[in-house]
Amino acid sequence: MLAWFVLTGLSLAFVVIDIPRTPEAIVLKRAFVILVVFTGPLGAFFYVLGCREPLKGTHELYVSSTWRQVLGSTMHCAAGDGVGIIAGAAIGAVAGLSAWGDFALEYALGFGFGWAYFQAFAMRDMVGGSYVRSLKETFIPELVSMNMLMAGMVPTMKFLMPRIEGAGDPARLAFWFTMSMALIVGFALAYPVNWWLVVNNMKHGMLTVRPRVDDGTGHRDHEDHDEGSHDEHDGGEQPGSGTIFVVALITISFLAGGLWLSGAFLS
Repeated sequence: MLAWFVLTGLSLAFVVIDIPRTPEAIVLKRAFVILVVFTGPLGAFFYVLGCREPLKGTHELYVSSTWRQVLGSTMHCAAGDGVGIIAGAAIGAVAGLSAWGDFALEYALGFGFGWAYFQAFAMRDMVGGSYVRSLKETFIPELVSMNMLMAGMVPTMKFLMPRIEGAGDPARLAFWFTMSMALIVGFALAYPVNWWLVVNNMKHGMLTVRPRVDDGTGHRDHEDHDEGSHDEHDGGEQPGSGTIFVVALITISFLAGGLWLSGAFLS
């Protein structure tokens, strides 16, 4: 556990120092930092392998591969939802909530923060700047991603907490180590459904953002999206409502299975 937190500290320092030079959207930069806080060296590895520009001017091409787009989509989900879920777990532990109360709080905070801020608010410019429209368009992607993330996190937390001393106390490092392991498992489980979302044009992945030159005065304006980096995944044909409904049911089934497994671990 000590080795994990040492490596996490080093990984976080590297990403915080290095990521300002990466031509990525600011919300995804923040998401990478959050991810590294909880996934340590794995998060730093994902950053280098999936987002960090290997040579100047190559970021658009580098992040265009589908698996990197999906990595960005899943990382975005894990960071936004994960903060809410872990905050709910900490509050639930301090308040002594029941198992169902704890789950409800974690889901509400995870879904609420991930959907309202990391998805709808942060990405509203991609749908013309309308927050309401962004809320509508990101609801299903957020729902299915959240279900799979929770399906991995909840049983992992319930399995580890009785087996690691102090894991149920947010004042101890064991709790945060447990949350880190849970988020890693949830990330792995959420990756396949994010692949489906990205290839079906329902969610973006990595983006490229570069400064643009203003009207010839030499003044550089605010950062602007390079549309060429994500056109492949935006604005294309999406699945029908029946297909979306079936996928949503599948993710709900996985979540139900995760809750059943959690009960088995506690029995």
